[in-house]
Amino acid sequence: MDMVLSFASSSVLGTPVWVWFAFHLMIFILLAFDLGVLNRSSREMGIGESLRLSVFYIAIAIAFGVVVWGYLGSQRAIEYYTGYTIEKALSIDNIFVISLIFAYFSIPPAFQYRALVWGIIAVLILRGVMIAAGAALIHQYEWVLYIFGAFLIYTGIKMLGGHDNAPDLDRNPLLAFLRRHMRITEKLHGEAFFVRLPDPASDKKVLYATPLFLALAVINVADIVFAVDSVPAIFAVTTDTFIVYTANIMAILGLRALYFALAAMVARFKYLSISLALILVLIGVKIFWSGLVAKVDPLLSLAMTLALLGGGIGFSLWKTRSATAKD
Repeated sequence: MDMVLSFASSSVLGTPVWVWFAFHLMIFILLAFDLGVLNRSSREMGIGESLRLSVFYIAIAIAFGVVVWGYLGSQRAIEYYTGYTIEKALSIDNIFVISLIFAYFSIPPAFQYRALVWGIIAVLILRGVMIAAGAALIHQYEWVLYIFGAFLIYTGIKMLGGHDNAPDLDRNPLLAFLRRHMRITEKLHGEAFFVRLPDPASDKKVLYATPLFLALAVINVADIVFAVDSVPAIFAVTTDTFIVYTANIMAILGLRALYFALAAMVARFKYLSISLALILVLIGVKIFWSGLVAKVDPLLSLAMTLALLGGGIGFSLWKTRSATAKD
């Protein structure tokens, strides 16, 4: 009994251990639902189902924020909602890149579903490692936040200058490496990442990677590149590791569900990158303002982030309405 009480009262990075445990239990249940129920067979997810599932994951994220508010206080809850909104906004740009990767490898929608699920599991692990490293660095050297801020401002200005985030897969060094060191099939073999096929030089069957595996590998590397922007962005909102971690994970969990709806409407979000660039600049400026002038109200940060994101989405839909009418 004393051991149980000690476990409940102990903490990791200022947050009770039981809160960390409860969060990971919830994530495990959601992943089990995704893999065991939604992903039992290869299929194409329609836009309607994609939107309904996205609403479900967003509702879970909002409900978790209410729990944070009740147990950890209003300020940490607002920081969580702000971080979640930023991560969700930046993940939209990630979705467009993923759609280009699938198109490059000619992956049909029915097989994209499985690749996204396993890709997101890998992303959850990679983000956890990056957040842990970032938290350790910031808690040891607080001035690193200013480097994050400068980098975010630079990235945002670069995006405003018309920088193209589309990956040049013909010159991708990862693909070149994999093709040199692995046997790759020319065609897909269902939803398999690897298959055993006869070796032309012998009678034995050898292991081949499929284009679906290549797509998965490139998607995971692309997420690392995106994390270079998103992880510093959320550390600019709060240095509370629990809030940074949970906001990131909750935004990523709904990424697969949102993908199928947004991938079908890529052209409708033509101007959203401007909004995302302004969000990055805003967050970078906030770091310097908070450190050199005065702390920025978390509620104001959340309101400005939502306004920029909503404005970008609304403006994009309005400017591209004529294209929809023609279709």
